Order: sequence, then C-alpha cells, then structure tokens
Amino acid sequence: MRVPLSLIVLVLLLAEIATFILVGEAIGVGATLALVLLSMIAGVLLLRRQGVATLMRIRAESAAGRVPAKPLLEGAVLAIAALLMIIPGFITDIAGLLLFVPAVRGALWRRIRGRLEVRMARREGFRPAAPNVVELDHSEFSSAPRIDSPWRRDGGPST
Repeated sequence: MRVPLSLIVLVLLLAEIATFILVGEAIGVGATLALVLLSMIAGVLLLRRQGVATLMRIRAESAAGRVPAKPLLEGAVLAIAALLMIIPGFITDIAGLLLFVPAVRGALWRRIRGRLEVRMARREGFRPAAPNVVELDHSEFSSAPRIDSPWRRDGGPST
C-alpha cells in the first residue's frame, strides 16, 4: 500500500513541531532559534560549496570521456541534503546531515545504480543541411520589414 505524499508531509510537519517544542523546553527558545538559524546558514554555504565542486567533477568526468552518472547523482543528493538543512526543523537537519555522510551516499548509489540511465550528447562537428532545407544567399532575401506585414510593431498601415 502506497502512502499519499500529503500524509507524509503532514506527519513530518507535526513531528517537526513536536521536536521544536521538546528542544525549546530542553535548551530554551533563544538557543533553539539560534540552532535553526545556524543550520540554515550552514545549508546555504554547503549548497554553494557542493554545487561548485559537483560541477567541477562533472566537467572532469566529461573531459575524460566518461559518463558522469555518479557525480550527477552525488551532486543531486548533496543539493537535497543542503536544502533539507535550509528548511527549518531538526528532523530535516538530521536527514540532511545523514546525506552528507559518504557511506550513506555510497549505499544510495549502490541501490540506484542499476535503475539509472545517463546519456551524453556528443558534438559531431559540422553536418550538412538535410535535403529538405533550403539555404539562401544574402542576395536572396531582405531583412527590411514589409510595409503591409501584420507582424509590424506599429500595427502597419491602417486599413
């Protein structure tokens, strides 16, 4: 039986509220808010840092002629982890921190690898036009707008 996404979100929201209350009672409201703010700042910084690092790994894999499937997946998981840390709440912070652990990402890669299909587009260089394409010389067309064109910005001549 599949659980509806809305039910999962509702349960997560209620769990986050309960966690806020418990943590607030244990360490105080100010410290709780400071922890939430700190985790949000850390999430933003990690998202920025990991995004640039992921792009560099993808570029290196592509330059070496390999399909960058693993760097793409790791980049997506790290972006999700950072976004989970940006979302206010302690449960999402813990989930985000777990996704930053390399062993967790490795287990996720082993689980998804068989179902993943990544294709690379290769630049083939210049290819001649298809047989049904007509190529014009500069002398065969004019870039000046026609006066009677319905596509003129000023509406053309009034009729």
